Amino acid sequence: MGEEFKKRKEAKELIEKVENHLKGNETHFFGIDELEYVAEYFLERQKFTKALKVCDLGITLYTFSVELVILKAQCLINLEKYDEAIEILTETLNLHPGDSEVYYMMGTAFSLKGEFAKAVQTFEESLNYTEDKDDVYYNIGMAYQNNLDFKRAIEYYKRTIEENKSHESALYELAYCLDITNELESSIDYYKKFIDTDPYSSYAWYNLGIVYNKLERFDDAIKAFEYAILVDDTFSSAYFNMANSYIGKQTYSKAIELYKETIKVEGPSSETYYYIGNAYELMEQYSLAIKYYRKALKLDSIYPEALYGLGASLNKQGKWYEAIHFFRKAVKLATENPSYWMAVAETESKIGNVVSSTEAYEEASVLDPGDINIWLDWSYIYYEQGQYDTAIGLIKDGLDEIPDSSTLFYRITSYLIAAGKYKNAFNYLENALILNFDEHKVLFEFFPKLETQKALFKIIEQFRKEK
Repeated sequence: MGEEFKKRKEAKELIEKVENHLKGNETHFFGIDELEYVAEYFLERQKFTKALKVCDLGITLYTFSVELVILKAQCLINLEKYDEAIEILTETLNLHPGDSEVYYMMGTAFSLKGEFAKAVQTFEESLNYTEDKDDVYYNIGMAYQNNLDFKRAIEYYKRTIEENKSHESALYELAYCLDITNELESSIDYYKKFIDTDPYSSYAWYNLGIVYNKLERFDDAIKAFEYAILVDDTFSSAYFNMANSYIGKQTYSKAIELYKETIKVEGPSSETYYYIGNAYELMEQYSLAIKYYRKALKLDSIYPEALYGLGASLNKQGKWYEAIHFFRKAVKLATENPSYWMAVAETESKIGNVVSSTEAYEEASVLDPGDINIWLDWSYIYYEQGQYDTAIGLIKDGLDEIPDSSTLFYRITSYLIAAGKYKNAFNYLENALILNFDEHKVLFEFFPKLETQKALFKIIEQFRKEK
């Protein structure tokens, strides 16, 4: 314990000495290892400008240090100064033509810059100088994936796995690309062949489970995850995703049990607490859902999903004023999420804030114009206030976005009848009946008076006979 404390103290003193030297307050001499340590310290803490200054100091003192050049390139890449990074790496390759790490960093810079062909070429050149071919193949796969060439990405992820059967990232990205290209079903045989050659690969069983999960074959997924855990009982992701399979089966209590097992293995995390909260919410046990959403937020106060879940659970308990507080926080963190704007809109409406509600619906409609519920709920606010023309206008806007929605046709019919515009209403009613005759029952919900229902029934029956 004393030795560890001494090391931390020495490290802190070294960092302070370097900082003071850079500020010009003091003058010190530093060894190359010391400067590499301080540069890495700042890099890990995402203090890229500070790390860059340390690298520049080091390169001034140790001109031919490849390690410091690589660290400097990493700083420049994180600062999105890709051309500068490529320039210094090219100069270094002229002096050290066989350094695989320099190739790796240059390939990364090209990839992030969007020059994918150059990235692939650079990574391929590095194959001549490295023993870690799996990582090179993986990076080529990532370059193709970033260029949306998923077929080629799949090819290189498979090469990665051939080199290293336990390359977790490659197995994960392979499953993602297979999903994107609709090849999940055919990939099952690939994973099974892989497992035949190495039945003790927990990652292979795990990724087979992921594939089954995506195909909604939850029982098969659970079996695969069970095998992964049998091989490695500390495989927290297998517990977690098995829990997700049980969520898919709507077996929520079992899912919670497995999420808690995940915590036992890897320790508490905001994500796992969130999922436990969501499972309780699905079970309509809102008090427990709130408890776990709060646990998630205690670990990560800006976790939008947990804020939204907390708001949703409070909303379902009728605690609208409390709910709106969390919905507003969620939408500030995830302004592009239409579901969050919808939650704000609905809750603002419940507490009587009509202006705020309509503004939120407008935001939601821009983000997801294809969501029928936005147009239905937004227009209904104006309908309730007797502002029929505005309500009708909103449904027309909705029909511009979703022209084949029978639900919107029935809704505009209802609004037009309420506004006394019968001729126009019957034109829309005819379209609605053509699209979905059985849905006409929704009209009777809008007009509970028997006389109106009889008149509507007469028109609908006449249409049915004519057809």
